Amino acid sequence: MTKATLVALLLLLVGSVWADEHNHVYEKGEEVVAWMDTVRPIHNRQETYPYYQLPFCHGDSAVQHHHETFGEALQGMDLINSGISIRYLTDVEDQPLCTKKLNQEDIAMFESAAMNAYWFTMFIDDLPISGPVGTRLAKAEFDDSSPVQRKEYYIFTHKNLLFEYNADRIISVKLQMGNPVKVTDVVPFEMSFSYSVQWQQTSIEFEDRFKLLLETDFFEHKVHWLSIFSSFMMVLFLTGLVSVILLRTIKSDYARYDREEGPADFDRDFGDDYGWKQVHGDVFRQPPRLMLLSAFMGTGSQLVILAGVVILYTIVGGLYTERATILTATVFLYAVTSAVAGFTSARYYACWGGKDWVKTVILTASLWPAMVVCVGGYINSVAIYYSSSRAIAFPIMLAMVAIWTFLCFPLTLLGAIMGRNWKRPADFPCRVNPIPRPIPEKVWYAEPLMIIALGGILPFGSIFIEIYFIFTSFWTYKIYYVYGFMLLVFCILLIVSACVAIVSTYFLLNSEDHRWHWVSFMTCASTSAYIYLYSIYYFFAKTRMTGLFQISFYFGYTALLSLGMFFMLGYVGHTFATIFVRRIYQSVKID
Repeated sequence: MTKATLVALLLLLVGSVWADEHNHVYEKGEEVVAWMDTVRPIHNRQETYPYYQLPFCHGDSAVQHHHETFGEALQGMDLINSGISIRYLTDVEDQPLCTKKLNQEDIAMFESAAMNAYWFTMFIDDLPISGPVGTRLAKAEFDDSSPVQRKEYYIFTHKNLLFEYNADRIISVKLQMGNPVKVTDVVPFEMSFSYSVQWQQTSIEFEDRFKLLLETDFFEHKVHWLSIFSSFMMVLFLTGLVSVILLRTIKSDYARYDREEGPADFDRDFGDDYGWKQVHGDVFRQPPRLMLLSAFMGTGSQLVILAGVVILYTIVGGLYTERATILTATVFLYAVTSAVAGFTSARYYACWGGKDWVKTVILTASLWPAMVVCVGGYINSVAIYYSSSRAIAFPIMLAMVAIWTFLCFPLTLLGAIMGRNWKRPADFPCRVNPIPRPIPEKVWYAEPLMIIALGGILPFGSIFIEIYFIFTSFWTYKIYYVYGFMLLVFCILLIVSACVAIVSTYFLLNSEDHRWHWVSFMTCASTSAYIYLYSIYYFFAKTRMTGLFQISFYFGYTALLSLGMFFMLGYVGHTFATIFVRRIYQSVKID
């Protein structure tokens, strides 16, 4: 078991940098391996099962397993040699592959696969190829009174592979299924499988071969560009609003406060003061549940950096063209950026006078992994129950534990030590009163809960179109490749969240409510609730998923996405709100 853990760790470290060890160069007559991957219902690409869990037969070649990266192991990808004899530039016509004798259980499995519209996935030269397992046809039968519809199920037994090549490299592979054989109840029932291979020359360069799999009409539609433009206009509006607050409103507040401090102003003594200056003695009070907020800030800072680096790395390296490489890189980069979480959490905790920093480090290091384990553990239990290939093997679980124990936690601790020692002194512009100031009554829309609920609308509005494209890619069969759009939307989201946090904090303080710490965090973090509500709408309006397996995977993964957005946007909002609060109070002379 220890060896398996070490091997998985090695795959993680090596596979994240060199995800593909092949050079994709072939000589005439050289073997081209067809790897069979999984089968799954067409309406849910996440519900996958091993290809040979269905009663397909192997070819003459010895069965070989192909496992390259850590991400493939997490995604349940265990490629198996199909035994289809493919030689580079060698045509094959109607070549028998194998014959399978089916018993009653095998017949039932094939019938169920055809009835539920199962498709299979295979890889040739790292190119993904999909095809239907079978089909169903309705046949009219007449009885004494009226016709009755009876469904007949067929399994495709012939694979026709059309290769396009340029010099010594494969450019594309097209698959056509044929020779449907009716599934009958006759036992034993023999089913023979065959294949054909054709080679055709093309002028497309090898560097452009993956573009043939991309759907530019969908992802580069005018609606996508329009959403980017509207989000950009929202940024201009919000930055303008923040500028008005900073340059005009607060400037007038400064002038009013300076005027009130004059010796001729007698109204000041009668308690007519109002506005954000009146809570100067409480605004820098230690926030409640400081340890939890520190852990939230540390986790959010790590996820923000992780998301930005992964997007940039994908744009530069084209990771979407390699199997599970994005997931492998994400796991590796998460482990490396654990120091960021420890640094941010400990620095924030010490800045506000926290003393029990050891518990803070442990909470920070285990907060996000614990959530992933809870959600992922439930999903994995469902996958194991359904015998899905998505079930994570026990050695891989041990490898994940080892990564957290020997990499994530030590780096978090190291970052915490650095953050604790390099903390800035608590040079708050105002002293903290010993007794908290009573919070006056205010209008309903100025209450913290309303500010939090309304604050998440604008950030969600700037990304909901991109969320639609991401959901469509993840839950259907489209390859998401517009990571330049994603980076732009990600930057817009961070800017909008920062502006919303500043505006909401100003409104809260101006109503003489000093509880800005958690409000500024939750105002932007509430965007995650809108994302999850949208996922519920998308599930019922855009998908055709049914059953415990599909529902568990869908809402489990979207819950992890929403939780990640919760920490990221909360961190961004609270960080910029803190800068804003320090700025306005250090510019005012308060006795």
